[in-house]
Amino acid sequence: MPDHLAYFEAGKKPPTATVEAGMSSGVYVVLGAVIVALAAGAALAFRNGRFRGTHAVRGAGAATGQPPASVLDGSPWEGQLGERATLLQFSSAFCAPCRATRRILTDIALQVPGVSHIEVDAEHHLDVVRRLSILRTPTTLVLDAQGHEVVRASGAPTKAQVYDALAAALP
Repeated sequence: MPDHLAYFEAGKKPPTATVEAGMSSGVYVVLGAVIVALAAGAALAFRNGRFRGTHAVRGAGAATGQPPASVLDGSPWEGQLGERATLLQFSSAFCAPCRATRRILTDIALQVPGVSHIEVDAEHHLDVVRRLSILRTPTTLVLDAQGHEVVRASGAPTKAQVYDALAAALP
């Protein structure tokens, strides 16, 4: 006969497991992981779509020591620069924020005279992606009239953010 039945036959309650008041170490680990995940998510959300300064393009002017005429030199789009500025967007096929970014940049290019919008499929132009250090899609580069990178944004920018960044590139 199992031990717990002996207690009932004797009219006694079987012993129960006691739980200490307080949290176990597993709860602390889960709580810590949640806090870290929230902090990382907040940091990514803060950075998403924000324009920031530019950097040197890999291999730019390596032979002559001079900056290139345009970041689009040697690409299929080198003759498509806007008269005043160019919004260069790197996208991929299954990127939902890329579609929203395309609509925003196209609208702005239609509204601001001398500004053009070029969309590049990152998957099919890896040489340009590597040369310009594009790490995610969508990435938007604002180029001046000569094709030099002024600012860039990773993620989907808002219209206001694009207008502010464009103001820095326009003469």
